[in-house]
Amino acid sequence: MSVIGITTKEPEHILVVEDSFTQAVKLQSLLEHNGFHVTLAHDGAAALSILQRTRPTMVISDIVMPEMDGYELCRRIKSDKSTADIPVILVTQLSEPEDILKGLECGADNFITKPYDENFLLSRIQYIVINRRLRKKIRTDMGLEVFFANRKHFITSDRIQILDLLFSTYESALQKARELEQANKKLQEALETIKSLQGILPICASCKKIRDESGDWQPLERYIGERSNATFSHGLCPECARKLYPEYFDRRGES
Repeated sequence: MSVIGITTKEPEHILVVEDSFTQAVKLQSLLEHNGFHVTLAHDGAAALSILQRTRPTMVISDIVMPEMDGYELCRRIKSDKSTADIPVILVTQLSEPEDILKGLECGADNFITKPYDENFLLSRIQYIVINRRLRKKIRTDMGLEVFFANRKHFITSDRIQILDLLFSTYESALQKARELEQANKKLQEALETIKSLQGILPICASCKKIRDESGDWQPLERYIGERSNATFSHGLCPECARKLYPEYFDRRGES
């Protein structure tokens, strides 16, 4: 797996802010495998300390962290003139519309939803790196006040940044919709498998009852009906009819 279209003499430097060591190392491995230089920070305070000494291409930060969450970290990055133009990707569950407004308020450039698809994450990084070279961001002190969910939000992001964030949010929603569609398809396939009787079924040699998974003996028709889409009607096969009603067959001259 590789990011196509990003060719530089020096590898792009990404600062990953993640309080989960497992998640941080996993993301670091993915990014380094694709040619990026990665620095890890275990929380927002550590990230700000690193930003005082070095200037990464972008910051990828989890939102839910102790002491300083991703929104506050992003807000501090964007409020400092020396770091304001560094793109920030926030990693979030993105479960509520207010999350988008919080991202706009703090100046975030992109959202990535958890759990993220690796190829999708790489495509978002590629998008930011390429567009950062193609355009020079113009920041302004003017903002826009909006009212949503019973509270006021003051947004200072420029128009291009807002479009980037909303596009990334929409693309993330589409990605989740595709994943949900695939999950539903697999669930339906699993359901069809469950509805198909497989394996060895213990059946009574006398009454023909079947022993279920709990060890209970059930009539054949009930057992199959509960585990398939089959329905039953009752009748008599010719052999059983002769045994049960021999006089009827004798009168008809059959033996």
